[in-house]
Amino acid sequence: MGLKVIVIPDTQTKPGVNTDHLERIGKYIADKRPDVIVHLGDHWDLPSLSSYDIGKRQFEGRRLRADIDAGKKAMERLVTPFLSIPGYSPRQEFLLGNHENRLTRAIDSDAKLEGTISLDDFAIRDYGWTQREFLEVVEVGGCEFSHYFTSGVMGRPVSSAAVLLRERAKSAIQGHVQRFDMAVHQKTGQIAMFAGICYTHQEEYLTPQGNGCRQQIVVMHELRGGVYDPMFVSLDYLARRYP
Repeated sequence: MGLKVIVIPDTQTKPGVNTDHLERIGKYIADKRPDVIVHLGDHWDLPSLSSYDIGKRQFEGRRLRADIDAGKKAMERLVTPFLSIPGYSPRQEFLLGNHENRLTRAIDSDAKLEGTISLDDFAIRDYGWTQREFLEVVEVGGCEFSHYFTSGVMGRPVSSAAVLLRERAKSAIQGHVQRFDMAVHQKTGQIAMFAGICYTHQEEYLTPQGNGCRQQIVVMHELRGGVYDPMFVSLDYLARRYP
């Protein structure tokens, strides 16, 4: 019998955005009780550390502590429904994303911050997760997971699910990009996937077309040897299921 795994793509929480869907995901997990839960990272958006927006009007007023606290409150909404179930203790994997890595880069570029802030401020382990390093590859049931996978000598992110399947030569799932993409090997049944997104707000840096990505979680049924039956659960469905 294979594993049941629930995969949560990028949630990108920050002050002022809706997080009702995270509580609904927690309730769905409590109902379905998967063996493993994988969060693909970029839960903390950390707009106060964005190098792209420095000097722009939208940057004014951003504060790191507010960013961290917003992510922690959102995480509490996600995990509370299933962590409170007696006897239920799923494997939880949290894969740090490039947005969480903004904190590490900020410390590396400004030595006076060392000792004042760190990844421990997220308190990821306090919510039951095993914290994985940025771009670390985690294997579950023969499928690989990472925030994103790289290709070529320059280490750039793979450009499509088809490239991901070719590069890893096995089932693999990543987040990071605001699109859903899937490729299936015709003979082996191995699946490579860009999992979509898991937030409902609009991002200013994306066009209306870029904000049209599938908003969902992914359920992997009967995962063994990298082969599984995928099911996609939209955030719209969860809003109807848990009004």
